[in-house]
Amino acid sequence: MKIYLLAVILALFASCNSDNSEMSKKSDYKGGHGLESVSAEVLEKYRAKALPSDLVREIERTAELRTPSLGHLTPDGKKLFVNWNVTGTSQVWRLDGPNSFPVQMTGGDDSSVLRGITNDNRYAIITRDSGGDEYPSLYLQPVNGGELIKVYGGKKIKLSYLGQSKSGKELFFYANDLGPTTFAVYSYEVDTKKKELLFKGSGFWWIADVSDDEKEMIIGHAISNTAREYFLLNRKTKEQTPLLGQGEKISYDVRYSAKKDHYFVLTNKMSDFERLYLFNKKTGDYKAITEEANYDVDSFEIQGKNKERILYSVNDRGYLRVKAMTTSGFDEIKLPFKSNSALLHTYNGSTTVDYRYTVFGASYYNRLRSSFVYDWKTGKLTSWTKPSMPEINTSDYVPWTLESYKAEDGTDIPMFVKRSEKCRKKTCPVIISFHGGPEAQSKPRFSPYIEMFVKRGFTYIMPNVRGSSGYGKKWLDSDNGPKRLEVITDIRDVARYVRKNFQVGNDKIKIGVMGGSYGGYSSFMAMTMFAGEYDAGIPIVGMSSLITFLQNTAEYRRYVRESEYGYLDKDMEALKKLSAMTYIDNVKAPMLIIQGATDPRVPVGEALLFKEALDKRNIPGELIIFADEGHGVRKRKNQTLYKGHTIQFFEKHLK
Repeated sequence: MKIYLLAVILALFASCNSDNSEMSKKSDYKGGHGLESVSAEVLEKYRAKALPSDLVREIERTAELRTPSLGHLTPDGKKLFVNWNVTGTSQVWRLDGPNSFPVQMTGGDDSSVLRGITNDNRYAIITRDSGGDEYPSLYLQPVNGGELIKVYGGKKIKLSYLGQSKSGKELFFYANDLGPTTFAVYSYEVDTKKKELLFKGSGFWWIADVSDDEKEMIIGHAISNTAREYFLLNRKTKEQTPLLGQGEKISYDVRYSAKKDHYFVLTNKMSDFERLYLFNKKTGDYKAITEEANYDVDSFEIQGKNKERILYSVNDRGYLRVKAMTTSGFDEIKLPFKSNSALLHTYNGSTTVDYRYTVFGASYYNRLRSSFVYDWKTGKLTSWTKPSMPEINTSDYVPWTLESYKAEDGTDIPMFVKRSEKCRKKTCPVIISFHGGPEAQSKPRFSPYIEMFVKRGFTYIMPNVRGSSGYGKKWLDSDNGPKRLEVITDIRDVARYVRKNFQVGNDKIKIGVMGGSYGGYSSFMAMTMFAGEYDAGIPIVGMSSLITFLQNTAEYRRYVRESEYGYLDKDMEALKKLSAMTYIDNVKAPMLIIQGATDPRVPVGEALLFKEALDKRNIPGELIIFADEGHGVRKRKNQTLYKGHTIQFFEKHLK
């Protein structure tokens, strides 16, 4: 990848901010991304400072509130493998029966991610990267424990596990080992360790489904950040036959049905929302099998030896509900979940290869999720994991409410609000937290971290501005490329609404902003383009400039990101107008910037260049860089520092 030096990067801003050119004389940033883009001296300079012991103890107590992932059952349904961060880093654990004492399978300083159990019940399938750099290697581990067996991976190789054969003797994965933007899809024979190239292509490719006889595959290709096209791949001849999406730029997800030339398709082609259809390849006809509604079918699975049931999830205004139906008459299959006033979401995890057992979960605003295993044959639901909640009572946690605010053009923007009764009667400071993506969606959740703010007298708000998922394709696509200029004011308008409607009496309200990734970008924009609307801001792993971000992000990501934000070769003017660096002279309020050094998505330079620009102008601003983190903060010791500094910062500047 071409590395743009600082002088070149900052020259791009000259027409919008002539002072930026002075910064090219000296910089802590070397260009590009990853740990090598900054020196050890810089990492030491911006290392997080120690916190008061009482705050550390409080955060560490909430860190004990934890629950394992939904996990993967062994094919016989007798053991459950899960991810759990009880050691401070997410590792793989094994339960040898419902609610049994967990056995730790992996360890070390780097996170290990469970991807599955081989269908022959021999190995756990695991990926692990280094320091959060998102270049994982693929491993196998015997189900009874032992050393990890490396399947594939290497430095700066982006790899992702794609599934396995019905027998479990063959794994599938993609890797960009042939070139930064070329993704090759491989099969790997577990016994012989033979790796075979199935196909390759420019951009992201993956395996969506494998035929029952394993002679054919449905393969997918990302055209943009949301659009997909699909092909049929003959494994013997390697011939690819177009199936869906060629030249359409439409969202699709495709699976085999039991009927020849018929496929189950999730798409928003015929509607503003994602809906599930049965597609006839010969005629091109679509038969809708889920109701027409103002919400998305979020995901689906085809299950059963004869593909007799569909397990799917709907996203109704940010609340997830798992459902099931038959494939014979598309009749509802009742699932064993009871309504509860504290219930937020229900969802499914993995299903065993014989389709008898499925892992389910339910989450609540005031207690942690547990994992349950459902036996489709007997109808029995069994609890397998119990969350850890030592010394903390969560019964007084504040519920979420779904509200909305008016944008400048009159559009209603949904937002989830966590507000205590006390803050309904008196003016409380407000924290507005923007989600990442930008195609993501804020959903209500159980969060001891958010509750720490509420207990300190803050109101916490999570908006779903235009460009968020879950509200239809028109909403999702409304911020693509230069169109973002038309809706970026959603960031400003929520602050204006809060200032007008959340203030009680004459007590002046103070508003803070924070968010990660695109939420970090939103926070940068809130503090610059919309300076004066917010009283303090914390951008976390966010883009301070869409230009330098696109130039220095990992090359494999750039083409799908350009379709979202704009193209360097034709949208430069819009990219400048949509970059916080352009408006840095506007900064009026204190900022705390948080970044991971190894981040391949949003390079560390996005934080460093912004901090240097603040220093150049004698504008106060803090920066914390975690040397052993990537796109986010995952390790427990770092999470304590991250949470503690954000709490301290907002208490200092908003109270």
